Order: sequence, then C-alpha cells, then structure tokens
Amino acid sequence: MSDIKADEVLDCRGDVCPMPILKTKKAMDKLASGQILKMQSTDPGSSKDLLSWCERTGNELLKQEQADGCFIYYVKKK
Repeated sequence: MSDIKADEVLDCRGDVCPMPILKTKKAMDKLASGQILKMQSTDPGSSKDLLSWCERTGNELLKQEQADGCFIYYVKKK
C-alpha cells in the first residue's frame, strides 16, 4: 500500500457513478489547500472519472492503486 499520509479518508466502496465523484467533491470542499484525500471505490469507471475531474478542477491525483477489487486514489487539493 501507499506511503502517502491522507488527511481524510472517503469510503465510496459499493457506490456507482456519479456518486464517487460527487462525494469526492464534497469531501475536497472541506479540505484546506495542500491536504490529501484518500478515496476508495469499487466502481471501475472511477479511475477515468477522477482523472477527468482532477484535470478540470486543478486538484492533483498523486497516486492510484488497486487491491482486492478496490481502487484507491490519493488526491491533493490545489
């Protein structure tokens, strides 16, 4: 697993599009600039959706991993 320390963890396992992105946006709104969100999802489309969302918003996708059918993302707030 990752050595990145997350300031907040968001569990979106079991949610389907568009819920992981909507929940990620809401969670990111609560973070200060430079803080990191760890988001977990079982939605296979979440990778493409999150990358596109980061490009649009200016937030940085630091890392993405996959383990046991779960996609794990580390997003740094701009």
